[in-house]
Amino acid sequence: MLDQIERALYAEDPKFASNVRGGRLKSPSRRRRLQGAALFVLGLILLVVGVVIPVTPAGIPVVSVVGFLVMFGGAVIILFAMRSGGDDSESQQAGGGSSGEKRKNADRGSFAQRMEERFRKRFDQ
Repeated sequence: MLDQIERALYAEDPKFASNVRGGRLKSPSRRRRLQGAALFVLGLILLVVGVVIPVTPAGIPVVSVVGFLVMFGGAVIILFAMRSGGDDSESQQAGGGSSGEKRKNADRGSFAQRMEERFRKRFDQ
């Protein structure tokens, strides 16, 4: 039944159907990584400016603290973007998507399992 709906959608509006099919909502793109890098650089600039121009109400360097927080936010955005996947277009055009990557990661096991395996190897020696 879903195949019929999909065929009907392609027949009625092929441009809209190709746009809907091409987009992935969960995977961050290169743009997200660039935004994170830009935030990181902006935070670094604010951090340096806060050191050069000491605006310290109540003894707290406000501009430097804000710069650090912006820098930290940019780094978090970059890390989540890199952890969640790569480019949307490259992974979809490859035909496999991220299912192959998920299987490889699942085969490796969790961090705790790998550490336990290393401990056992060292203990057995």
